[in-house]
Amino acid sequence: MAKPIVAIVGRPNVGKSTLFNRLVGARKAIVEDIPGVTRDRLYDNAEWLGREFIVIDTGGIRFDEGDIFTREIKWQAELAIEEADVLLLVVDSQEEVTGEDQQVADLLRRSGKPVILAANKVEDFGRQLDYYEFYQLGLGDPIPVSAMHGMNTNDLLDAVIDKFEPTENYAEDPDAIKIAIVGRPNVGKSSLVNALLGETRVIVSDVPGTTRDAIDTPFEYQGNKYILIDTAGVRKKSRVRIPTEKYSIIRTLKSIERADVALIMIDAEDKVTEQDQRIAGYVHEQHKPSIIVVNK
Repeated sequence: MAKPIVAIVGRPNVGKSTLFNRLVGARKAIVEDIPGVTRDRLYDNAEWLGREFIVIDTGGIRFDEGDIFTREIKWQAELAIEEADVLLLVVDSQEEVTGEDQQVADLLRRSGKPVILAANKVEDFGRQLDYYEFYQLGLGDPIPVSAMHGMNTNDLLDAVIDKFEPTENYAEDPDAIKIAIVGRPNVGKSSLVNALLGETRVIVSDVPGTTRDAIDTPFEYQGNKYILIDTAGVRKKSRVRIPTEKYSIIRTLKSIERADVALIMIDAEDKVTEQDQRIAGYVHEQHKPSIIVVNK
């Protein structure tokens, strides 16, 4: 029996990734005050009072048509909602209830799954008025938290595990083979992940930089367990200017370090570039077995 799954959802920039990082105990998701920083579903393990479970971080849900990324982010969040056993709706206690808050609440309610309401960014836990208005979402008592400072996350975790069905705990198989897929931006890394998994797990676009985080996805093949790590494309240092992109590259290099094997993807149309050789050098420096994958 699999571990219970908890999906963290909400509109953009309410602190979902900060809460995700707090619950899993590591900086797995990129956090920045820019809506849309989280795009794909991010998975990691968490534990509370002896109960192990999986947490999914999702991008901020918007209901306007927007651009292709807005639609893809919403689709990824809907997949997480479908996959999860418990849904954790995050709202910003420092702002009034918005139309998007209500729309997300309605979406979760229609799922028929248990929903926990977390009022994030609370500064004074003695002032119930700071989050009282979120009762109008119709999801029961809001649980005040400060993901940034770790305040009251204990009560939130208590509420989460109370929603789980009684089940045994199963630790993640330490023998699972970790496969990092690395390469320059837009060589088809995410498309390969989706092809191997047979589902749209990672947003795919012709725009370089679509994948920002290193995304772990466990799967089984012929009785063997694997973890696929889709990573952000690595550019030349001179072309990296955005802070989130710099952090993505650091995450990619760390993913190579913890991988058991690396798939180095290159674009057949571009042949072998200097940057391809540099990325292969990173893998070689870590003494990782590697396979060259020529795409397109």
